[in-house]
Amino acid sequence: MDASLPFRNAENDIARPTIWTVSVSRLTGLLRDVIPEFDGRARFEQINLGFEEAVQVIGQRLRREHCDVVIAGGSNAAWLRSRLEVPLVPIQANGFDLMEALARARRIAPRIGLVTHATDVPTFDSFQRSFGLEIEHRRFITREDARDCIADLRANGIQVIVGTGMAIDLAEQVGLPGVLLYSADSVRHAFEHALELTRTLARSSDRPRRNHRRSARDSAIALLGDSAPMQQVRDQIALYAPHQSTVLITGETGTGKELVARQLHAASGRRGRFVAINCGAISESLLESELFGYSDGAFTGARRGGRTGLVEAADGGTLFLDEIGELPLPLQTRLLRVLEEREVLRVGATEPTAVDLRVVAATLQSLEQRAQAGQFRVDLYYRLSALRIALPALRERREDIAGLVDHFFQQLRGVPAPLQPGAMQRLENAAWPGNVRELRNLIDRLRIHWQPTEGSLDAARLLLLAPELGPAAAPSQAVQGSGRRPDVARLQHLLQAHRNDREGMAQALGVSRTTLWRWLRAAGLG
Repeated sequence: MDASLPFRNAENDIARPTIWTVSVSRLTGLLRDVIPEFDGRARFEQINLGFEEAVQVIGQRLRREHCDVVIAGGSNAAWLRSRLEVPLVPIQANGFDLMEALARARRIAPRIGLVTHATDVPTFDSFQRSFGLEIEHRRFITREDARDCIADLRANGIQVIVGTGMAIDLAEQVGLPGVLLYSADSVRHAFEHALELTRTLARSSDRPRRNHRRSARDSAIALLGDSAPMQQVRDQIALYAPHQSTVLITGETGTGKELVARQLHAASGRRGRFVAINCGAISESLLESELFGYSDGAFTGARRGGRTGLVEAADGGTLFLDEIGELPLPLQTRLLRVLEEREVLRVGATEPTAVDLRVVAATLQSLEQRAQAGQFRVDLYYRLSALRIALPALRERREDIAGLVDHFFQQLRGVPAPLQPGAMQRLENAAWPGNVRELRNLIDRLRIHWQPTEGSLDAARLLLLAPELGPAAAPSQAVQGSGRRPDVARLQHLLQAHRNDREGMAQALGVSRTTLWRWLRAAGLG
């Protein structure tokens, strides 16, 4: 039998996600039976290998092909999870699977052995009492462990084995009949989970395809500036990246907090995805399900089969929580559990799901002050701030501005910065409340207006194109980053100056859009 069996529908192949199933023994046939039901929603390929062989084949294929998610079961899934560079969804048995498998086993013999991988399985005490069965449960990690479990059960008079595919194969080798624990429904649930995971990853800010494995060197090029503060940031990234501790990135809006988080991930060696979410951009009711996901039937209107949250989507990789100071208190408690227990409980679920992820958080607010005011959990603050990186404001590294300006002109227009010394000096002396993001947006405006026929831009032409750089713009720096709500008159002035552009206004004030919205509501301007 070929190691790889494609199930293809040429039409819309590009639009559909690609899912590889990895299996050996009886699970292979069960997967083959269910795949046609989902063939219109994804492109499936079966890889009929296990453990190290599967890792080698998948690694080779990923160099030339794309795969969104891998599906596997039992010990094979546990082995592959930490060795692949793509997300993995395990096939997991539920209570109904166990009940059906035990019922089939009882028709074969009364003394039943249950053999599973070390991960928990549904409780079966009630089944044992209901069916009047003698059941002994053994858990294994390696193939040798499984063989020893089977031998021990056989020596104790067990007559039939219920378990994973590998356990059944080993049982039949020593003359014991076997019943597969998994059902078609458990495979369908894994397929739905995998499809939801692809949608969740598409919703996150990182949508990597074949080039998602950016090296630390490639990422470091994007962190521009040769000043001492920026070199210190690079040194901290290099020091912190290999460790699993959480990192708290602080800095004003537009200083590049997400870029630093991406570099930490790129240099970490973690094989999973970089998944980002802005905690201040989503309402509390939606944020809970977005972060933690929900189970089937968790609430009215819940998607059938449930929904994968971003915490689960980041399994094996890095979860970046931007504007962490905006996370509501009830959700802070749930996040703390993820950090401490390394497991996530979906909304409406009763059993948690184990996750292996690194959390990087960012804030432009003082979490310490918010904790003292009772707006942020103190224990979560200390848990998040195990390692800290403070990003300098652009006005604190003015020597980098000329290089940034030239880089953005090259990036956006393909030419060196066409600025006379007086115009460049004006840029270097500006307040830049929106920091590097504001500077880049300004260069984007300049490159559209500038034409080569007019020669280089002088200071006067610069001020015509960017009046915010004039003296009248200076007061905006007074409230930037202070965290205090300006008075009503000041807010009205800023609304007029920014022509009701809330995004630009939030950047100028150094606060999130959610904070600005609350300020405007409190001032009667919302």
